Parts: sequence; C-alpha cells; structure tokens
Amino acid sequence: MSSPEHTSPEHTTPEHAPPVAPSPAAEVRHEPPTTTGALVLEPGDLALPDTVHLHEAVQINDDDSDERITAKLRTHGVRIGKGMISPRVFWPALLIVLALVAYAVIWPAGAESTFSSVQGWIVENLGWYYMLIVAAFIAIAATLGFSRLGRIRLGRDDDEPEFGLLSWFSMLFAAGMGIGLVFYGVGEPLTYATVDPKPGWEGNEAKLAGLAMAQTFVHWGIHPWAIYAIIGLSIAYAIHRRGRPVSIRWALEPLFGERVKGWTGDVIDVLAILGTVFGVATSLGLGVQQISAGMLKMGIVDRVDNTTLVVLIIVVTLIAMMSVISGIGAGMKWLSNINLSLAGVLLISLLLLGPTLFLFQNLTESIGFYLANFMQMTFDVGAFQRGEGTSWFANWTIFYWGWWISWSPFVGIFIARISRGRTVREFVAGVMLVPTFVGILWFSVLGGSGLFRQFFGAGDLVTDGKVDVDSVLFTILGDLPLGTIFSALGIVLVAIFFITSSDSGSLVVDMLASGGHPNPPTWSRVLWSVIEGLVAIALLLAGGLKSLQAAALATALPFSVILLLMAFATVKALRIDDRVLERAERNERIDRLTEHMTAQLAENIGDHPAIETFVDDRIDYRIGRTRGAFPPRKSQPK
Repeated sequence: MSSPEHTSPEHTTPEHAPPVAPSPAAEVRHEPPTTTGALVLEPGDLALPDTVHLHEAVQINDDDSDERITAKLRTHGVRIGKGMISPRVFWPALLIVLALVAYAVIWPAGAESTFSSVQGWIVENLGWYYMLIVAAFIAIAATLGFSRLGRIRLGRDDDEPEFGLLSWFSMLFAAGMGIGLVFYGVGEPLTYATVDPKPGWEGNEAKLAGLAMAQTFVHWGIHPWAIYAIIGLSIAYAIHRRGRPVSIRWALEPLFGERVKGWTGDVIDVLAILGTVFGVATSLGLGVQQISAGMLKMGIVDRVDNTTLVVLIIVVTLIAMMSVISGIGAGMKWLSNINLSLAGVLLISLLLLGPTLFLFQNLTESIGFYLANFMQMTFDVGAFQRGEGTSWFANWTIFYWGWWISWSPFVGIFIARISRGRTVREFVAGVMLVPTFVGILWFSVLGGSGLFRQFFGAGDLVTDGKVDVDSVLFTILGDLPLGTIFSALGIVLVAIFFITSSDSGSLVVDMLASGGHPNPPTWSRVLWSVIEGLVAIALLLAGGLKSLQAAALATALPFSVILLLMAFATVKALRIDDRVLERAERNERIDRLTEHMTAQLAENIGDHPAIETFVDDRIDYRIGRTRGAFPPRKSQPK
C-alpha cells in the first residue's frame, strides 16, 4: 500500500490547495530502507507507516466547493481538464462506446454475428474461468469478514456509521439487482422447472422445481453479492480509510503504487466505465422489453416491435435526464424511495393474495435444496454435457456472472459511498447475507407463484414449449384481485427501476470520467444518460436479448482481471493496516501498563522503607559517580 506521503512528482500543489502533511516516519531498524513502487521495504521485512490515513487537509469533504475539490483532486495526482473532466479517461471511454454504438446501428446483422461469436467463444473457452473467479470472490470475502482483518473500520478508527442498519440494508438491496429482480422473478425458476432444465437434472416435478429454485438462488444470492463485496470493500477502503477520491484506480494502489496516477490508472477507469455502460444498458434493454410486454397484456398497445422498444427507451431516458437535472436529492432519492415501497407492496400482495401456505412451504424446501446443492452448483460448468450444456450456461449462469461483473463498478461505488464507518466484518456480512435473504424471499414468492399456477392451477404459463419471461409476471398479477391495478404497478415499478438505473449509472460513470469528483458537471451526466440509452437501443436492434447478454459477457472479461487484482490489493492493504493497528495497540497497552505501575509505585513506596532507602542510596551512588562537564585539572608540579 502506498505510504501516505507519496504525491505525484509531475503535479505540484496549487497555491489555493490545502497543504499536504509531512510524511509520517517509517519504522527503521538497522539498515536504510529501500523503496519498491509505493511501498517502503526493509531488507527482508516491511516497514510500516505510522498511519494508513492521508492527511485530512487533502481529503474531500461534503461541504467543499467544486473549486476546492478540484484542487484537492490535483494534489492526489488527478488530471482535471476543461469542463471538470479527466480527459485521458473521458474521451477514450466516450469514443469506444460511440464506435460500438455506430457499428451496431449501421451494420446490425454484422454486429449480431460478432456479438454471438464473442459470446460463444467466451462460454466455450472461458466458462470455467468465470465459475472459478466467482467462487474465489466468495472465499476471499468470507475470509476477510471472519478473520482478524474484519475489525478494521472503513474510515478513521473513531468514525461512526453514516446510515442506520435498516437504511443501509435497504440501499444495498436497491442498488444490487434492480430491473432483473422484476424481469426474472417469475420466469426464471419456472423456465428451469419446465422447458429448460439444467442439463443433467433428472427427477419428478417436485425435484425439478426444488432444483430450479436453488439454481435461481445461486444466480441471485451470495455469488453476485460476493462480487459486489469485493469491489465495494476495495473502493470503500481506498476512499474512507485512505482518503482517496472515488475512483476504481485507487483500489489498486496497494499493488501499483504511483502508477495508478498514470496511464495504468486511466486504463482501469476506462474499463470500469465500459463495464458500467454496457451493464446498465443490459438492464435497460431487459426493462424495456418487460414494460412493453406489460403494456401489451393490458391492451395499451396492439403489438410490440423494435419501434415500440426504441420509443420506450427514448421516453424513459428523457425522464431519467430530468431526474439528473433535478439533482440527486430531489430526483434519484425520491424515485428510489418510491421504488422500494412499490416493490414491498408487490411482494406482500402476492404473498397474502396468492397461495400463501404453498409459498411458505416452497420457501422452506427451496432453502434446503439451495444449501444441499450449493457447492455443486458453484463449480458446475457442464463439462460432460458439451453442446447442450454450453448453450444452457451461455443463456444463464455465465451470462449472469458476466452481467454482475460488468454491473459491479456501479454497485461497488454506490455501496462503498454509503458504508463509511462500518467495519470490514459488518460490511461483508451486510453485503453478502442480507440482500441474499431478501432475494431468496423475493424469488420464493414470485417464482413460487408461477410454479403453483403451472403445476396446480391454470397451467397456462408454458405455451408452445416456451415461457414468455417478458410477460409471465403480468399473467400472475392479472389474476389477483384488482389485477389491473397490480399490473400497472408492475409496469411503474420496472419503469422506475429503469430510470434510477440510468440516473445512478450515469452519475457513477461521470464520477469516473471526472477523476473521482463527487459532484461531476450536469452536462456530462446528461450525456452519459443519453449514451446509455443509445447503447440499449443499439444492442436491441443488433439482436435483442442475445446481444445484451454478449455485451455484458464481453465487457466483463477484462474487468474480471481488475476485480481479481482488487481482491489481492485489498488483502495486502488490510494486512498492512492490521500490523499498523497491532503496533499502535501494543504501544498503547505498554503505555497504560507503565502508567499503572508508576502510579502504584509512587502511591505505595512510603509503605516500604527498605525500598525507599534502596532507591535513595542508588540515587546518591549515581550522583557521586557523576563527572562534571569540565573535569578537574591536575595540579601542576611546582
């Protein structure tokens, strides 16, 4: 981890910027230290800094003006150009995205073929890699949470959590899944249990239904949240503990040191922007498909084609732009609160108005299937199913892992920003467990409602050997009392998820493109919001869901390497931090013990005359042997 005193040699502190604190002394032993990157190393050992925190004067505060924030960013080595953007990140990311959009719009057939080829190659050759790294993220996150490193606080040691537990949990859940929960809530487990079971599954309807629920929990439970925990923890440590700007590059400072201020950091942030843009675009594409399906079910439109989808994307993107312009307080927070309330109403209504007893039974059995098959499903890559298995994993598990990884910069930055004051243990437990429990409840209710209707009710959710994932939710909602109202509620819920995803996604992208500025300019947020809509349109025109899946997989591949490096960097930083804390705690214990012993001795020495006499004699002895500053002259013989 970079020591706090390092600043970029090519950037001097502006006159109006706060001064950088003098460097804390490193622990020096017998030989002079050598420097490797941004770490100071002793021969054969690590020399720890006195503190892992940067000086408070260079840390960005909520009440800082934009000019002061920009000045502080420059002290970190961030290059800020005209328009408050980081030109070496903003322009490359923008040009790459626009080039891909132009390719998909001008040559949709060629783009569809390219996306399909990329997806097929990744799944066939690197599916095992995606499965292994997600399993590794679970192991690393759990180890950090349960180890002694879990006591380290994401902030200064005396910082308190910024949000209460309930508010924090609500924001975690809202950030992580969004549109996907509504889109796949009914259709995914129903598809696995009926028309598209995982290759290798065998058994009756009950067993297939249990396995279907378990596989859905794998896709939406601990596995994706472990990805979010790794990136969120890395960023939270960098911005809250170290005091760095909100940017992906600083999470890799423990590995790359000063190089994160150069082209290495620029590449990292560009890849993060690409992943976020295409991850958000995937969610927007899924959302607009479901909105159109709901409108078709309710008779609002007669048919759904590409024109309908494009118009919907434009309309919702315009609403998202209005939210951007209105500001985060008046726009995004207001919509997020409505969104969570609507999702809660929908969940409770389905639970109480649907087959309540069956839904609770399904929840219980599904948890059992999930726990019993957790390890096998974590590492299953369909090695013995070959072509059939490859196709299934391309459509489901590998697509999900790619989607979550490409979506992770957005979610990671969001949950990092709201987690100041939490310990590493609290962070890991909260991020991995609470949203998993809520997701299990969500899919047990929505997915269970679909399974009950198909197996014990009308049995009309599978038509022509297919499950229409886009519209199956509205079929379930339409049969409830006040079904039209609930269907409209579902459309509004998806639309608000759409808006908040675009709004918050553009904010995160803009922060990355502005060097970590917490208040990026409105014009660039509007620009990125429009671009996310354009990407969603381009991918839909170039092949629909298949292109969305391929884009998520392709952008996730390079960023998955960054995620692995972030995991190692975080472990390295936390181990150094733990040694700093341990040394400080040891010194504090020694000081307390010394004070206690001194106080006890001073208080009780009068009760032991022998000790007092001994001490006085030793003092007299020392005084008698003390030589003056100028030794007496020897007498000269006369």
